[in-house]
Amino acid sequence: MYELPSEEVGEPGLPDQFHPLQAELLRLTFQPGNYDPEQVFSAMDLNVYYDENHTRRYKRPDWFGVVGVPRLYENRDLRLSYVVWQEGVSPSLVVELLSPSTQGQDLGQVEAEADGTPTKWEVYEQILRVPYYVVYDRTMGGFRGFELERGATAESPRYVEVEVRENRWWLEGLELGVGLWQGTYENVNRLWLRFYGSSGDWIPTPTEEERRARESAEQREARERRARESAEQREARERQAKERERQARESAEQREARERQAREAAEERAERFRRLLLENGINPDEI
Repeated sequence: MYELPSEEVGEPGLPDQFHPLQAELLRLTFQPGNYDPEQVFSAMDLNVYYDENHTRRYKRPDWFGVVGVPRLYENRDLRLSYVVWQEGVSPSLVVELLSPSTQGQDLGQVEAEADGTPTKWEVYEQILRVPYYVVYDRTMGGFRGFELERGATAESPRYVEVEVRENRWWLEGLELGVGLWQGTYENVNRLWLRFYGSSGDWIPTPTEEERRARESAEQREARERRARESAEQREARERQAKERERQARESAEQREARERQAREAAEERAERFRRLLLENGINPDEI
């Protein structure tokens, strides 16, 4: 890996502004459900060396993903290229972003070179035998999926185009789906190719996860604030009810006191009148 060249000048299909953004979105959401993240590797525009007998031959997919290899080369270094005979594992999925200069290669519509160098399609299908192959035409807003034919002999593997329904394709061997998503990534709203999980939900990028966690925390804080405010309002209503009860009780006590005072005053007046009658020799009981 350290001896083979990592780039060549003057190749057709060099990335435009869309390519790195789309490839990065694929990298961020490539999370196969049956593999540990530390055993998953993906890259964009990285040389894939595929023939130990012709070490200068390589292909450079717009993006590819591999499962069952360390995320870092020998668990310690970033890769300069992907050398299949050293890694021991071929890519599991290749994505090509169609462009006029490479469309023929991407779709297997060109012949092998005179020196015997195989085409991109032949390398993916016949040599590397990449299980899943996707080509995305962003100008047409659609993608095509190809899968190695099941049951084909080892000597003649071939790609069969799959039926893509509702712009989604479930990759059973990876427990992962790929599809088209209309949304905003890096402040650009368009159709993007990205991965989804077994639930059918799009796998979030770290930025989306942070935003969701922040929004969830804000919503939780808002709910807690509303709960506190509701509790405070309930306590205030209870205090007001208790205060009204206290005032009503005091009012009743005051009314009872006034009535008692009125009765006592009436009784006192009646007693004074009785004594007055008795003093004047009149028996009030005989009246």
